[in-house]
Amino acid sequence: MGYIPRLKQEYKDRVMSALTEEFGYKNVMQVPKLEKIVVSRGVGAAVADKKLIDHAVEEMTLITGQRAVSTISKKDVASFKLRKGMPIGAKVTLRGERMYEFLDRLITAALPRVRDFQGIKATGFDGRGNYSLGVTEQIIFPEINIDKINRINGMDITFVTTANTDQEAKSLLTQLGLPFKKN
Repeated sequence: MGYIPRLKQEYKDRVMSALTEEFGYKNVMQVPKLEKIVVSRGVGAAVADKKLIDHAVEEMTLITGQRAVSTISKKDVASFKLRKGMPIGAKVTLRGERMYEFLDRLITAALPRVRDFQGIKATGFDGRGNYSLGVTEQIIFPEINIDKINRINGMDITFVTTANTDQEAKSLLTQLGLPFKKN
């Protein structure tokens, strides 16, 4: 058998039974699971300088271990000098083993490097069991060499789950190891 990421194994061994016990699921298919993680970054200054998109795609590829794609504007915005079809950001959608590997690195290596880290806010749920958080600096990831970056940018990380409620999703993410703030 091949390699299984640590968090995926932990989900199968411990998290599924803990969630079943907490919410009283009758079937293992009812237990919420992590479907995908979407890491995205908007590069507003790319309207003036096209090379910034290439840097963003390169950094996101380094951070996630999967090739990033540039996102394209959908409409014209005259006040921002933005035309339809211009590249304005970068994103990566992680699934399966890479998703669990990225989550493991985020929890164990990146989040503890945030300055004055107290935990992540529990207010980022959307009502359908998905959670989003913002990272202000890409240099918290150990894959990024601080000498080679040209500007510090943040990024958004969205966790898409199969949970029906925010409470189930929060419980799932807490069991997987995301450090939520204590109220």
